[in-house]
Amino acid sequence: MSAFGEQISAIIWNVMNRPRLVDVIDVLLLTLIIYQLLLHIRQTRISQTLKGIVILLLATWLSEMLGMRTIHSLLSWLINAGPVLLIVLFQPEIRRVLEELGNNSVFDSAARLQEGENTELIIDELILALGHMARRRVGALIVMENRTRLNDVVATGTRVDGLISQPLIENIFEPNTPLHDGAVVIRGDRVIAAACLLRLSDTTGVGRDLGTRHRAGLGMSEISDAKVFIVSEETGIISMAEGGRLVRHLDEASLRQILHGMYDTGSHEPRIGAPLLHFMQRRKDAHDERQTDKKSS
Repeated sequence: MSAFGEQISAIIWNVMNRPRLVDVIDVLLLTLIIYQLLLHIRQTRISQTLKGIVILLLATWLSEMLGMRTIHSLLSWLINAGPVLLIVLFQPEIRRVLEELGNNSVFDSAARLQEGENTELIIDELILALGHMARRRVGALIVMENRTRLNDVVATGTRVDGLISQPLIENIFEPNTPLHDGAVVIRGDRVIAAACLLRLSDTTGVGRDLGTRHRAGLGMSEISDAKVFIVSEETGIISMAEGGRLVRHLDEASLRQILHGMYDTGSHEPRIGAPLLHFMQRRKDAHDERQTDKKSS
């Protein structure tokens, strides 16, 4: 611990007293790397663990300053074994961070979804299928693959490899059929596999009214850049999970905007921001209308 502190002090002294151009570049690059890492882990379990690591480092420093040899030895051992334990415990989150860093490369343009002549038809078929299943209260779980390949998920299900269509998707999720229990994986304009198994989310903030489908959708979005659409069997509500977040009560306009963001080559990296803002604005307008009606009555 003391050796590490001496190294940090030496680096700070060199930067402050003998700054060179390479030192400035070095500090800026390190700042950028740390900033990007914090952005990628802020919504994962790692962000909570970092707080514990900071407390552990402070406790180790205090125990050394106060001469508590036994506690200091134990804490030092934990710090030395910490990297291995973190890799074992947070392997999915670490893999996701590395995949996202790789996906941000300017050389990764080949992995983007390509726009075809049937883009509008595909979007219409998906919206019709989701809307019809929502009205009939048929549960569904649809994973829209983005740039991170989901071959490991596809391997857990049954290969389909069929062109996207409303009848195909609805038939897959029809109750009491062989493929209805599980997730469908869509890659580009094709349904790749059905009845796929997904990892459940470990997030504790999920409402009790949300079942296994929603937890599976959140879990998939936590370890990949996929968008996952969920139709609730109990309420018929259409939801979307992305980046460990869940947006509920999606309508046709929101679904169309999200899907166009994925399939249109003219758009940049697909984000949840625009559909989410649209959804929040609609909720705000509806709330304002209800308040106005109450005042008038």
